[in-house]
Amino acid sequence: MPAPRKARALGLHHVALDVDDIDRALAFYGRLFEFTLLDKTDASAFLDLSNQFIVLQKSHAPRSNCQIGLVVDDRNAVLQALADAGVTPVPGQLVHFVDPWGNRVRLICYD
Repeated sequence: MPAPRKARALGLHHVALDVDDIDRALAFYGRLFEFTLLDKTDASAFLDLSNQFIVLQKSHAPRSNCQIGLVVDDRNAVLQALADAGVTPVPGQLVHFVDPWGNRVRLICYD
């Protein structure tokens, strides 16, 4: 009997980040990145970052173990925005930071 056909994953549609305040999270990420707000409720916000999507979802107990990698066109612009927001990147060879909810965000720049 042939093996059942398996679906092929074509890519990721979105990543969800737990936050405790949607408006505060929108303000934080709005300082760092350009995005289009596709949908917003009291419980979530759906951000379009061109070909990457992030869902901010309200949680009373945000997790601190989420890690995402975002491709950016200007790493230095994000680093400056982080400094302006009072966020210090995590020391090390790779550029990443931890947002106010404990989500780790790595920046990838194809330069």
